Amino acid sequence: MQVDLQLVKERIAGHADLFARIRAEVGKVVVGQEHLVTRLLMALLADGHVLLEGLPGLAKTTLVKALAAVFSTRFQRIQFTPDLLPADLIGTLIYNPREGTFAPKKGPIFANIILADEINRAPSKVQSALLEAMQERQVTIGDTTYPLEAPFLVLATQNPIEQEGTYPLPEAQVDRFLLKLLVKYPSAAEEKEIVDRALGSLLREPKAVASPAELFAARQTMEMLYIDDKVKSYIVDVVRATREPKAFGLKDLEGRIEVGASPRASINLALMARAAAFLAGRGFVTPQDVKDIAPDVLRHRILLTYEAEAEELRADEVVKKVLAGVPVP
Repeated sequence: MQVDLQLVKERIAGHADLFARIRAEVGKVVVGQEHLVTRLLMALLADGHVLLEGLPGLAKTTLVKALAAVFSTRFQRIQFTPDLLPADLIGTLIYNPREGTFAPKKGPIFANIILADEINRAPSKVQSALLEAMQERQVTIGDTTYPLEAPFLVLATQNPIEQEGTYPLPEAQVDRFLLKLLVKYPSAAEEKEIVDRALGSLLREPKAVASPAELFAARQTMEMLYIDDKVKSYIVDVVRATREPKAFGLKDLEGRIEVGASPRASINLALMARAAAFLAGRGFVTPQDVKDIAPDVLRHRILLTYEAEAEELRADEVVKKVLAGVPVP
């Protein structure tokens, strides 16, 4: 397929103002965290859900709320707690004794941007209630299926699983997250600015500066970006290397990976590489785009063996070894 790279580049440039406005509004309430903001914008372009993991107090919830406020869409925050029930998320059927019928009562999942706050503080049966919504963009209540209005994004926060009162997410649900982002401490300068803002009297609130129509238009442009077959093969090789490290000469990873990344990871890696090229203003995807985004796409899709955990091997280190071992086109 022939792609007019100059035309694609011009169309990408036409969307630059949209993302500049978004960054400016989010920056009113969130100091630093440029990497996270960029990744969230890429996830919006790729129409994928995001899992943010970090210790309490690192502005995970603030960042998601700020991003949601920038869009003219319906936003819903759901606080996950140990006593939460699946019906509290998706809704249930309410009996009408006068008419002798059941009527659906839709839950908070029926919104455009969902903040699933501290998602791993609820048991797995509640977390699993999100599976259909996240994958099929629909919810079934009783015997009726209701489509969810686009855009539909789940932005979930979680505390590290080592913390008290947390439950590990089911593997099937984790795989449905496009990205898993690790939230780190701010720098000394950023932390000082955070303190200055907190002590100041001026409360900054982000404004709605973007519409779903603008986001959909940007997504259509992103679909025009060119991905060469060699880059596609590289993406597949990177993902396959997490399942068959021996086939790629990664002997030090043999016996250390219990479950590798699924084909969904290959799809998401290609989508995110496209999004990276889009934000860089290019009309084509490079292998470096794939390498840059691979840790965020793959870290939550790799399950390590007990031996690897005993050696304190982390999924990020596995991804690093895979990227170093798989030949780049």
